[in-house]
Amino acid sequence: MTEKERNLPAAGAWPALTLPQMLREQARRQPGAIAIRQKDFGIWQPISWSQYWQRACRVGMGLRALGLGPGGRVAIVSENRVEWLLAQMGAGAVGGVAVGVYATSPAEEMGYVLEHADVELVVCEDQEQTDKVLQVADRLPLLRRIVVIESKGLRSYAPAERARIVTFAEVEADGQRREAAELAALDSALDGQRLDDTGLMIYTSGSTGKPKGAMLSYRNMRAVAPGIADRLAMDRASVHLSYLPLCHVAEQMLSTFVPIYLGTQVNFGESIRTVQEDLREVAPTIFLGVPRIWEKLHAAISIKMQEAGRLQRWLYRRALAACEPFLEKSPAQYTAGERLTRWLWYWLVLRALQNFIGLRRVRVAMTGAAPIPPDVVRYFRKLGVPLVEVYGLTESAGMIFGQHPDRVKVGTVGEPILGVEWRMGEAGELQVRGEMVFQGYYKNPDATADAVREGWLHTGDVVAEDDGRVRIVDRLKDIMITAGGKNLTPSEIENAVKGSPYVKEC
Repeated sequence: MTEKERNLPAAGAWPALTLPQMLREQARRQPGAIAIRQKDFGIWQPISWSQYWQRACRVGMGLRALGLGPGGRVAIVSENRVEWLLAQMGAGAVGGVAVGVYATSPAEEMGYVLEHADVELVVCEDQEQTDKVLQVADRLPLLRRIVVIESKGLRSYAPAERARIVTFAEVEADGQRREAAELAALDSALDGQRLDDTGLMIYTSGSTGKPKGAMLSYRNMRAVAPGIADRLAMDRASVHLSYLPLCHVAEQMLSTFVPIYLGTQVNFGESIRTVQEDLREVAPTIFLGVPRIWEKLHAAISIKMQEAGRLQRWLYRRALAACEPFLEKSPAQYTAGERLTRWLWYWLVLRALQNFIGLRRVRVAMTGAAPIPPDVVRYFRKLGVPLVEVYGLTESAGMIFGQHPDRVKVGTVGEPILGVEWRMGEAGELQVRGEMVFQGYYKNPDATADAVREGWLHTGDVVAEDDGRVRIVDRLKDIMITAGGKNLTPSEIENAVKGSPYVKEC
């Protein structure tokens, strides 16, 4: 299907607008279309593009009234929900910068990020997250106020603590009161926002030391979006379920970058614990799962089939065996015999299994962020779930390699997306260049200089080229060299072990 057939603009035709400017543009283009749905008490509540923009502006004006200035940092500590995006886009609309913080972070780790990022305001989901911030508040000299989304339990705070807290509803209501007097000025100031302005800070995991704050500009976000949409065959009818942490670049690219530029729908379930139920209800056309998600789904089906009757197990094994020969093909490449085989086993076995995991309508399913056993990928492709491997980093603003649906080779991450140059450096290290390469690490020029040299981002991943596709071998720092000079990659052994449904981690 061509870009024109999918109603998808060519890469060069994507508007040269920042993310908040593009949100405003979508509100003008399709004000009544559904941008977001959020499930509350079992009911999906829709939010149109005009409501999305209007509420983001109100939140932005409310945050500005609390002291947020241009370039000021707003931390967001919450599970995925519409208020996360309203805080991010509201801060962006008034020139602020959103800083994502993992809701699972302990107080000490959270304190480091908030202090290092020079955060002025913190948006917390509930009392639990507010308690963590209050524990480290004495280390945050720039902190002005704490904004709490769920107000339950706030009465338990002492007057001095309660004075530092304001609810999200109060911030939005204050912005609504200021709308008549300040909206025109906000709109005018937004016209002057530049693509090179910092729009988001994402802190790395810190597995090799303290977390580093990667600064992403609006240019980075805009540069990566067309390539992602192109490789994943996304169009304006695409539907996504947002459940991975929004403080991670993988979820940002599918919940904000591409949806806002393309105008697609994002859905927020009730919680991370209801993902499989939400998948069945939303039936997304695109789905991203980290390897652990796919391994859990694989284990769930394997165990379920072990409990099934003899005939069901026989049909299940026959279906997988029959579909194995063409698992690396896309439906467009099937022969007449393969289409008949897939159709037969789809109605006998595979449709029920796809419904069980909620992925019957998915057009592209992805795995990334960590190595995955190739047998797990093969398994889902045999089931008829078009699972492809993708690759990206926080420092590249998300996905920069992905398997083309018509050129799938299991065990590789495919080919570069639009706008990405790549090469292999010393020891086979993957190095990439393009407008999606981040601005640098906040307050860490040495680490920035080490990561980006002469415009090339040094990823630290060792790769090999496999018939025109890139295969990730291992992390450069993890490769072991024997006395005989042979390179050993631990990930290959680890992935083989993790392929078992009985092994969680290796």
